[in-house]
Amino acid sequence: MESLTIILLLVILLGIIAVLYINIYNHIQFSKTKIEKVEGKIDEDLREKYDLIVKADTVIKNNLKAKKDYLKEYINLKEEKISDFDLERKLKEAKNIIDTLYEDNKELNQNETMQEINEEFKSIDEKLVAGISYYNKHVTEINNYIRRFPNNLIAKIHHMKPKTFFDGKDMTDTDINDFKL
Repeated sequence: MESLTIILLLVILLGIIAVLYINIYNHIQFSKTKIEKVEGKIDEDLREKYDLIVKADTVIKNNLKAKKDYLKEYINLKEEKISDFDLERKLKEAKNIIDTLYEDNKELNQNETMQEINEEFKSIDEKLVAGISYYNKHVTEINNYIRRFPNNLIAKIHHMKPKTFFDGKDMTDTDINDFKL
């Protein structure tokens, strides 16, 4: 009778451990899925912003008398293998050039297509800011979650490591110079 009680207690204990394991694993996977979804959305928004820069380049070339290739460096970004963060920074630089040209040139300022492009830029920039904020928020949550016991054990079993923030920062490393302006 005593051995039957011990076996029953072991079965109950193993059942509790299994439920806890499954719960932690599912929580980690759910968080990873949220991050992957927003990564895809950020990629899509960056591609859309890039396409707008190409479209703006055409309008600029067709409307300005000075045939300078202001955005050539940014149009060629498609060929480079850079992180989303670096791409986002480069696209911001290109947008700043477009804004300066738009403000300084009456031909562009009055161009209907250019006005539409600027409105689309505003919409995309809002989505990007929201997406990056959402991404960083959930990266913080999952990193905090997988660092706690017993979650860290399950994360190690499944080779899960803390994710870096959108800007590539790894808050767990010893590099204190990874701040980017």
